[in-house]
Amino acid sequence: MRTLTHVQRLMAGAAATGLLAGGAALGMAGTASAAPASAPAVVAGQHADHGGHHWSKGHWEKKWVKGHWEKKWTDHRSWHSAYRDHHGHWHHSYWDHGFKWIYVPGHWDWFWTNGHWD
Repeated sequence: MRTLTHVQRLMAGAAATGLLAGGAALGMAGTASAAPASAPAVVAGQHADHGGHHWSKGHWEKKWVKGHWEKKWTDHRSWHSAYRDHHGHWHHSYWDHGFKWIYVPGHWDWFWTNGHWD
């Protein structure tokens, strides 16, 4: 019984493939007869001329990022003791944490480039 089911599925798949291939051939024959004799035929796999333009798919691209200042969150806390500055003003002690401006030197980084026409 199981073998019979497999054979039926195999036959149905073969018939569907034959119908699809026949339909595609018929469609190509209809298109070829409808096209004028002077029109260039485009073979499957070749790209049509779009005025010198071509489509670039989206991709990751490595670009140089020059050094810059960046505001970053620092989670570690540091204690700053009280002191008197050179003008004689008193500065209280305090805990320092949160956002800080840090310098990030130049580096290579990956950026996503969307698909586009070149």
